[in-house]
Amino acid sequence: MAGPSEAAPRVAFRLDASAAIGGGHAMRCLSLARALADRGADCLFLVNEDALAVVPALAGADCRVVGPDPDAAVAALQAAWPDGADAAVCDLYSWTAQQEQVFAAAARRLLVIDDLAAAPHHCDLLLNQNFGAVASAYDGLVPPGCRRLVGLDYALLRPDFAALRPAALERRQAAGRPGTILVSLGLTDVGGITGRVCAALAAIPGFARAEVVLGPAAPSIARVRSLADADPRFRCHVGLDDMAQAMLQADAAIGAMGSSSWERCCLGLPTLAVTLADNQRPTAQALVASGIVALAGDTAALDDAALRAAIAAFLGDTDGLRRLSRASADLCDGLGAGRVAAALLDGLERNGSRAGHARA
Repeated sequence: MAGPSEAAPRVAFRLDASAAIGGGHAMRCLSLARALADRGADCLFLVNEDALAVVPALAGADCRVVGPDPDAAVAALQAAWPDGADAAVCDLYSWTAQQEQVFAAAARRLLVIDDLAAAPHHCDLLLNQNFGAVASAYDGLVPPGCRRLVGLDYALLRPDFAALRPAALERRQAAGRPGTILVSLGLTDVGGITGRVCAALAAIPGFARAEVVLGPAAPSIARVRSLADADPRFRCHVGLDDMAQAMLQADAAIGAMGSSSWERCCLGLPTLAVTLADNQRPTAQALVASGIVALAGDTAALDDAALRAAIAAFLGDTDGLRRLSRASADLCDGLGAGRVAAALLDGLERNGSRAGHARA
């Protein structure tokens, strides 16, 4: 990220990550921070203690560990930047609109990232990057004048996905039966789902390699490494840095819903999805209804026999994989982080006061 500069816009992020929450909030905020840094901004991350262990990529950012109360975030922000931030980003399910208002006082502009459209928010910009999101869902939930950034045009992807998109889509056109399977079910591997998926996949013939990606605290690491020792088709990657390249080289994926869904769409990678949390189900069902992903089911409800059957049916339908690839590639061009960064910085005067402003 850009080095500190008095003239550079300052943007503070407040987010959490943990085994229960996952690492998706952090990863999408890191993507936005990269786009902001490309526009000259300095970025500061205010995170819970677990985040640094769950999301290794945060090690490359300027991070301060804070408590859950918004006053703690404001204090940490002001310790780093005594005259405040130009903009702040809040990606938390746990804060109320009143708590967002406290945080907003330390910046000139607040962006809230939301996935649910189920509660009021106190912000200048509202981002919901999900498939099927509509601005009208926030009627009465955000202040008058709040700019609503909704849909996959604003999906927060790192720039390497857009850069690899042409090569990926060309590769998909010539795809036959899948040879390389990418297994990526979230940094935190909820309920050890990665190990279960790999055990089911090992019983299915016809593929050459399975590239399995896990976070450093994933409970399935030992199980997957043991499987890789016994079955040369499997390779275990802990904390893989270049996910875009891994998706480019894969022919199909078994993946979690969440931010990584839009990465796979950008590269036209056909996916069998597994839902890991209740809030992922509506998006998963909408994507299935639109022919964009196949769905194995919910990790808590899937037994091993059903999981194995779903994987076998998915990998065995070559024509279906091509259809999924084409439909998913149409959804997301990978340029959303740049659009959000431009909206967040739009109109901010570099030499203006960084004190926050009140919102009705």
